[in-house]
Amino acid sequence: MQVNKTKRLVRRLFILTGAMFGFGFLLVPLYTTMCTTFGINGKPNATAQAYDSQHAVIDNSREVTVEFVTTLPSTLDYEFYPRVRKIVLHPGELKRVSFYAKNRSKNDMVVQAIPSITPGIAAKYLIKTECFCFTQQKFPAHFGMDMPVLFHLDPELPKDVKTVTLSYTMFDVTDRARQGPEREEEKRNG
Repeated sequence: MQVNKTKRLVRRLFILTGAMFGFGFLLVPLYTTMCTTFGINGKPNATAQAYDSQHAVIDNSREVTVEFVTTLPSTLDYEFYPRVRKIVLHPGELKRVSFYAKNRSKNDMVVQAIPSITPGIAAKYLIKTECFCFTQQKFPAHFGMDMPVLFHLDPELPKDVKTVTLSYTMFDVTDRARQGPEREEEKRNG
């Protein structure tokens, strides 16, 4: 009788451990999806939106400073920086800025830039119509190029927001890109 109770307890503990591991594994993608969907915690909505210059509403009564910041992991042999560190614009005004990236390594690489916006409340008001962060970028060895970002701030941006920081962190996704979507699907289905 005692042996059966012990077996049930061990089985329940294994199930609980597996559930905890599964929850921890799913936490990051769930968090990222929620933040991107709702534009919270500095994660912008990644879908490009058209800018209608004919009907654009520009709030000329105020100016907002937009700062640009880049980050690279120490393991990535790259140059990556904004061509301009900050600009001043009127909400609703379309702006184009460039970032420069160069693969300094002797290997071809695929990278992905992940954006973040501060303050977090500004994420849903910064609308990118063109951005290198929408797709993975292929860089042959020793290759460098300018990468544009075309954006505007929605005039509904809260009036107390005077400065917005658009930050990009560049990650090496070469291994993931080599596997391709078919290989990822195979892994998930066992």
